[in-house]
Amino acid sequence: MSAASALSKSASKTVPAPSTPDAGSSVLPTGQHGIKEHSDGRFGYVPVQTRSDRFKSVNVVDFEAVTGREAVWKHSPVAKFTDLTAGDLDGSRYDVESTEVAGISVNWVPRSDARIGTAGLPEERAAANAWGAFDEALAITVSGEEAKEITVTRSTLGNSARAAHTIIEAKPFSQATVILHNTGDARLSENVEIILGESANLTVVTLQEWNDSAVHLANHFASVGRDARLKHVVVSLGGSIVRVNPSVRLAGPGSDTLLLGLYFADAGQHLEQQVYVFHDAPKSRSRVNYKGALQGKDAHTVWIGDVLIGSNGAGTDSYEQNRNLVLSEGTRADSIPNLEIETGDIVGAGHASATGRFDDEQLFYLQARGITEEEARRLVVRGFLTEVVQQIGSPELEARLQLAIEAELIGTDDK
Repeated sequence: MSAASALSKSASKTVPAPSTPDAGSSVLPTGQHGIKEHSDGRFGYVPVQTRSDRFKSVNVVDFEAVTGREAVWKHSPVAKFTDLTAGDLDGSRYDVESTEVAGISVNWVPRSDARIGTAGLPEERAAANAWGAFDEALAITVSGEEAKEITVTRSTLGNSARAAHTIIEAKPFSQATVILHNTGDARLSENVEIILGESANLTVVTLQEWNDSAVHLANHFASVGRDARLKHVVVSLGGSIVRVNPSVRLAGPGSDTLLLGLYFADAGQHLEQQVYVFHDAPKSRSRVNYKGALQGKDAHTVWIGDVLIGSNGAGTDSYEQNRNLVLSEGTRADSIPNLEIETGDIVGAGHASATGRFDDEQLFYLQARGITEEEARRLVVRGFLTEVVQQIGSPELEARLQLAIEAELIGTDDK
C-alpha cells in the first residue's frame, strides 16, 4: 500500500508532433513559459509545463509504443492489454439495450457526425487506437427541460479486442440522467464524448460490473457550456483491469461539475481512474470526490486527480479529494492529486488525499454495543462508501449499488 504525496505541478514525457499534423493533432509549443528543450540528448523534446498542453492526436501512429514508463501508463499493467494499445480493433456495431424515454434518442451515427471531436481528443495511444477503429458512434441525445433517466446496457461484447465511440449530448436547458451499464465479457478501448449546451443539467453514470476477466480502457471527454452542470459518476466493481479517465473542460461562464467515483478492488483487480478538470471560463466551479476500498492480495487502485485553473478561470471555486480504505494486507492504493493555478483571482482551490485502515476507535465503539467484529467492519465500510452513493440522485441505482457493496463485503475477513 502506498499513497503518493500531492504535487503542485507535474511534468510528463511528451511525444514529438507528427511532421504533417492534421486537424486532429495538437502541436506543442517549443517555448512554454520560456522553457526550452532539454540538452541531454533528447533533441526536440520540451517538457510539458501545463496540463492542457499535453500532446493530442486521433492517429495512433503519432504515439510511441506503450512501454509502461510513460507518465500516463506507469501505474498500469500495460503488458496485459497490448492488443488494445497496439493491435487491430473491431470497431463494428454491437448490441445495446436501452429503455425508451421521451426526450432521449439513442441511435448510431457515422464518423462524419459534426459532434465527434468537439468535446476532446486522445492524449494516449489506447484512446487514439480506438478513435481510428470505430465504424459508427452511438449517439445519446437529450432534449426537454423535464427530468428523465435512461439506462444503456452492453452485455455481449465478447472476448475479442474492440473499439467503441459514444456521444452524449445535452441540448440547451435539458435535464437528464444517463446510466451506461457495462456487464459480461469485454476487451474494450473506447472514447465517450459528453457535450452540454447552455444551462443543461446532466448526470452521467458509468457502471462497470464486468465479468472477472474483462479489460476496459475508457476515456471520457466532457465540454460544459455556460451555466450548465455536469455530474459525472464512475462506479467500478467488476473486471480484471478497469481504467476510466474522465476529462472535463468547464468551457462556459458559470459552468459547474461534480465528479464522483466509487470503486471496490478485490484480489488481483486493477481499478484506475485519472481525472482532469480544466477551468477555462470565469466563475466556474468543480468538486471531485472519489472513494475506494481494497481487499485481497494484489488488489491495486490508482487515482490521479489533475485540476488546472487556467488564465481564463477568474472566480474559480475548486476542490478535489480521494479517500481509500484498506481492508486487508497485500493491497496497494496509489493516490496523486495535482493542482495548477494560472490566475490569482479565484474563490478557492484545494486538494486532499488519504489512504488508511479501519479506525480502531470506531470498531471498538460498535463492538462495545454488542455488534460483532465482522458486522462492525461491514458497517464502517458501508458508511465510508455510502457518502458517494447517496449523491448519485437515482434512487433505484443507489439501492442497487448498496446491494452490490454488500456482495463485495461478503468474505472480507477471509481475504
